[in-house]
Amino acid sequence: MDMNTTDVYDSLHPLEMNLLAAFGQSADMPASEATLQERSRLEPSQLSMALGWLQAKTLIRIHAETSTTRVGLTEVGHGYLTTGSPPEWIVKTCQQGAQPAPGAPCDQGEGQALTVKALQDMARFPPTEISRALGLLKQEGAIRLAAGGQVEPTGRPSPTIELFTTLLNDLRDQRRELSSFSPDQQTLLRQYAVKRGSAQKPFRIEERLQREYALTDDGKTVAQRCHAGTAEDVSQLTPDMLKDGSWRTRRFRQYTITMQSPRVAPGRKHPYRAFLDLVKYQLVGMGFREMRGPLVETEFWNMDALYMPQFHPARAIHDVYFVKTPTHAEKIAEPFLSRVAAAHADGGSTGSRGWGYRYDPERAHRLILRSQGTAVSARTLASNPLIPGKYFSIARCFRYDQVDATHATDFFQVEGIVLGDAINFRTLLGLLTLFAREMAQAQESAFLPAYFPFTEPSVELHVRHPRLGWMELGGAGLLRPEVTHPLGVTVPVIAWGLGLDRMAMVALGIHDIRDLFSIDLEKIRALRGRFA
Repeated sequence: MDMNTTDVYDSLHPLEMNLLAAFGQSADMPASEATLQERSRLEPSQLSMALGWLQAKTLIRIHAETSTTRVGLTEVGHGYLTTGSPPEWIVKTCQQGAQPAPGAPCDQGEGQALTVKALQDMARFPPTEISRALGLLKQEGAIRLAAGGQVEPTGRPSPTIELFTTLLNDLRDQRRELSSFSPDQQTLLRQYAVKRGSAQKPFRIEERLQREYALTDDGKTVAQRCHAGTAEDVSQLTPDMLKDGSWRTRRFRQYTITMQSPRVAPGRKHPYRAFLDLVKYQLVGMGFREMRGPLVETEFWNMDALYMPQFHPARAIHDVYFVKTPTHAEKIAEPFLSRVAAAHADGGSTGSRGWGYRYDPERAHRLILRSQGTAVSARTLASNPLIPGKYFSIARCFRYDQVDATHATDFFQVEGIVLGDAINFRTLLGLLTLFAREMAQAQESAFLPAYFPFTEPSVELHVRHPRLGWMELGGAGLLRPEVTHPLGVTVPVIAWGLGLDRMAMVALGIHDIRDLFSIDLEKIRALRGRFA
């Protein structure tokens, strides 16, 4: 490439000169971003701008790019160092609760064992964490559940508690590479890492991209002049310079009058909007009918109609937003309210024994922001759907969550149901595989067993993101009779709810969910790609 070194040098911004000079005498050696920032003493934002400008001018290039996954403690994790992890706290609390009361006669034996409800009422940890820890401890034989839900320690050591203790101490004052831990430790770290619907977790796993930059041949030539140094650049002639004559020794920045004016970009559809339209186009092309539902929903359609009991810990996962005014809906259509209440109480006509509690119709009328697209499916099942039939919805959902690279407080779900006599679980797995390949454009996908109160069997769909690794898209399963029968449907129904935001991350090649809603036009143009 022919290049006039003087012209290029004169066109450089002071930040670019500073950065080129930071490569030093070792112009042939690449340098990391951290090294360049230390040498140039530029602010991170200034460094980022200068790197972009110099790449556009082909004076520097990316020499190497490495991705590292680091893990550290959250505020919750630092709290565990004091209180202990949930499994450890459960065992110690139950051991203390089972001791005889001070001064009690010897013939009274041991004290009263604690129940699962008593542990949850102590509110030391969320109910979902208590339930998960109890399941792990029971599986390891460290506790046993007796009559009445009493938790009795067996005295057998718990590998989970030992793993927790080791990890908390190892990460007490530092972050470490995820790969430095054993496979068992990595499994526990991922299980208890911050993710959607469960922000209160002890561990945080972060992906970091590190780049090394090197000078191009042209860049080396220009960098030699920058390293040699010149008089301080001046962009404006001031009266003081004219008075003292200092303008004679100053170097004035060049103005390039031949530079092209800024490009005017025409209006285009937002890449994420284009992606949503493509998903809708594909589903309609497969014969699906679109279903719709309100953003402001009742707890009845959002949870009760899906056989989620009013006391179930799974409700905590949704962590809904409650409507302030009005607080309750005026009515819920019959006979659905009565049928669902009966299914919860004793199973009603579904053949189930139900949950065995007194259903609260007043709570069913409570108004919330829709937390899952399955509420739309429930309303559709209650509206005399076609049999056989296929339905989908692109539903905006809301959950209180900590915003990070893969979580947001509001998100799109692609929700769907297929009902008919010939429908089975294999039909569902085939559809999910198709969605992962055609909509998310994922190269790899996997199924993991899952639990949802309204489906049996249940499954989670995971896809591999090019940079973030395996990522959960959502859950699916075969709807239970306790869901379909009260709504007037007696044929098999498969259902799924997948996170469209995360599917778009894979399809658009981004690693931060917040970039989907960026107001940076350059980022938006970079995302445009095939969805423009």
